This record gives sequence, C-alpha cells and structure tokens, in this order.
Amino acid sequence: MNHESTDGQRGDEGAVEGESIRSSPRSFFVLPAPSLLLYGAMVVAAVALFLLVRAYGETLTAPEVAAGGATGHAVARKGDALLQVLLALAAVVAGGLLLGRLFAWVGQPPVIGEVVAGILLGPSLLGQAGSAVILPDAVAPYLGVIAQLGVILYMFVIGLELDAGRLRSRARTTVLTSHASIVVPFVMGSSLALWLYPVLSHQGVSFTSFALFMGVATSITAFPVLARILSDRSMAKTELGVLALGCAAINDATAWCLLAFVVGVAEAQVSGSLLVCVLSVGFVALMIVAVRPLARLFVRRCEEGPLTRGRIAVVLVAVLLSALATEAIGIHAIFGAFLLGAVVPHDSRVAREIGHRLHDVVTVLLLPAFFAYTGMRTQIGLVSGAEQWLLCGVIIVVATAGKFGGTLIAARLTGLGWRPAASLGLLMNTRGLMELIALNIGLDLGVISPALFAMMVLMALATTLATTPLLQLLAARKAHGAGGGR
Repeated sequence: MNHESTDGQRGDEGAVEGESIRSSPRSFFVLPAPSLLLYGAMVVAAVALFLLVRAYGETLTAPEVAAGGATGHAVARKGDALLQVLLALAAVVAGGLLLGRLFAWVGQPPVIGEVVAGILLGPSLLGQAGSAVILPDAVAPYLGVIAQLGVILYMFVIGLELDAGRLRSRARTTVLTSHASIVVPFVMGSSLALWLYPVLSHQGVSFTSFALFMGVATSITAFPVLARILSDRSMAKTELGVLALGCAAINDATAWCLLAFVVGVAEAQVSGSLLVCVLSVGFVALMIVAVRPLARLFVRRCEEGPLTRGRIAVVLVAVLLSALATEAIGIHAIFGAFLLGAVVPHDSRVAREIGHRLHDVVTVLLLPAFFAYTGMRTQIGLVSGAEQWLLCGVIIVVATAGKFGGTLIAARLTGLGWRPAASLGLLMNTRGLMELIALNIGLDLGVISPALFAMMVLMALATTLATTPLLQLLAARKAHGAGGGR
C-alpha cells in the first residue's frame, strides 16, 4: 500500500468520487423506508425469477461428457521439493515484477501484470511440458500454502487501512448497494445457464447446481484485487475507496455464503450450508462486540512503549486464529484476517507500523504465488472455435452488465451522483482472486467443465483489465465537463 497519499497522486479519481458523495451527506446516514421495502422486493423478485429459470432448466438435457474433457496433469519433475518451490517463487516474482511494470507503463495497476504473469507461467502459454519445468505438479501443494498465507496477510493489511468509522456512518447504504450488486448478476448468470447447460455441462450435474454456481460466479467481486487497484491508484482512503471496500467485503462474504449453499446443493448437504451462514453472522458479532474492545485496549498499551517483537507476535497469532476461525466456518480464511484488521483503529501506531512492515514482503513475494498457483490449472486452449468464443463473449457481457447495472442503480437510489455511482459500479465489476478461488471449487466439484473454467477465467481477467481504463475515461469526461469542454 502506498502510505503517501497526496492530492496530486489521487489525480482524476479524487475528482470523480468527490463530486456528489459529499453533496448529499444525509443520504448516507438515513436510508428511507421505501428503500428498505425496495430491498425486500429485490430479494423476493430474485428468488421468484430463479425458481422460474430452474423450472424450465430442469427440462433441459446436457451432454454425457463435459465439454473440454479432463484437464490432465503434467508429469511432476523429480528432485528436491525446496528447490522446486524456490524456482517457482523466483519465476513468479520476476515475471510479476516485469509484467507489473509493463502494465503500469500502459496505465494498468501493477497487480494486473501479476495476475497475467501467473496465468502465462501455466499451461495456457507454455503448454503442459513447458509449464512443468517451472511449475511442476509436485510444487502445487507447497506453492498453494504460501499463496494462501500471502492472501491472508494481505487482507489483514487492507483491514488495517480501512476507516471503519466512515463505513459505519453509511452501513445501510453499503449493505443495500453490495447486495444489489449480487442479486442482479446472480439472476442474469443463472438465466444464462439455460443456454450454457446443454452445451458446456454434462449429465452428472443437475441444472439446479449448475445454475446456482453460474449465478454466484458472476456475482463475485475480487476483494483483494480491488483493494490492490485502489491502493495502486491512491484511492484506498478516499470516500469512494472506503465505500467500494465496504461493499466488496460484504459482497464477497455474502457470495461466499451463497457458494457454500451451492456446494451443499451439489453434495446434497443443504443444512450444512445454512449452518455456515449462521456461524458467519455469529463470528462477525463476536469480532465487533468482544474483539474490538480488546484490540483498542491493546493499541492503547502499545502507544505507551515500543512495538516489540512480542507484541508483533501477539498480533500475528491473532491474525492466524481469526483466519482459522472463518476457514473452519467455511467462508475462507481471508475474511477472518480482514475483519481483525478492520477492528484495529486504522490511525493507530500499531496499524501503521505493522502494515508498513508487512506490505512489501506480502505484495512482492507472497501474493504473486497465488496467481501462479491458479495459473497452473488454467488452459485457455480449451476454448476453441467460433461458437465457444461467442459463448465466452456472452459470459463477459452478462457478468459486466449485471454487476455494473446492479451497483449503479442501487447507488443512485441511496443518494450517490451519477459519476460516483458509475465509478462504484466499475470498481465492483473487478474480479480476479476471489473469482479464481470460486472457480477452482466449482472445477473440483465437477459442477463446471474445464472449458467453462477457462472461459470464466477469461471473464475474470477481462473485467479486471477494463476497470482502470474505464475509470480514467469517466474521470476524463468529468474533468472535460468541469473545464467547459467544447
């Protein structure tokens, strides 16, 4: 994270979010009763529409064999596991650095280069044999552990920088907007399943499971990647940045509960998925009621003396335990780490010093490992022929329209101006890390085929790549209008 945020660095983005977020402050504190009724109507309508889609979809017949077949596995190279891990890490860090600079040169956040580097080091570019030289199957378990640890620590750092006070002042707005950004793409994605199921699924998967997964997969916002984009563009602490982070956090937590429900349906264990939702609410309440006061007490004591190794160890143990709790619940470890960071006062010495010490190691060494790990499973070559590329394009359009449209409409109804609402819609359309996690789960369960997995990875990459240039375009149009353009 860049800790030196200035007005010059914020550039055009600051102009965009500042336009009408401050012009109608009352809308952030009081949500009108009609909006609450609209929220309920939105949820009921979404459920009704999905039931209609399901009723027709269950009459469709899928092929006997999934499109794309099995992905296959490269033959693992023999040798010392540590040697392979070191080689893999060196490759992903160097590749991420080079592509990060290249993407920064063309106006994209460096994190996009790291995502692309991870995919390029996999079989999509190098093929199975070439990829096995750098990323053999034998290294996957070790690289996966490193990757997950990097994501956990990164989300803790993001939580430390979040101004929870700003978020609480507009909690109702954040909840309504984030849930609208789930409901609309969920309905559109599950409806798209009517077309995709007979082509890209197989008879071993029920239409209900397939449609639910498509709905969830098109609803996800890449919380960590969004955080990196905001940080790289010096927007993380702006009004729009804080609102986007809050919406993304609620969005992904909710989407993860829905994904747990989908897994339960696919494995005929619906009661378990409902338990995940109940435990998730209980965990959030525990962090707010019990852990937050303890965190504030700890911060006050640290202000009186140096931040010793012992105190840092206490913080890291708390991060790991919080991540462990949410992983055990079933909503992924990153939410526990983020929530712990969010309950620590963001302007405290503890937040500043620990965030500064962790930032470089996490973003340079650990986080790129995840992109390489997921790139090992992606084979873009499985998308072949005009029909499959057409399907891929339709998936991108539906996912973008649902996410952007749902966010834009809800943000406008809660008082944002058009440009801040549009900027929020563009940010919420960012996918990547969380999308890849969800897609890997779907592939492991057999709910989606390898070919559809590749298409969804392309969708995640395309929507993430589009975020920055569209934000720049929106900011440029605002600046042109303010300058009395021709």
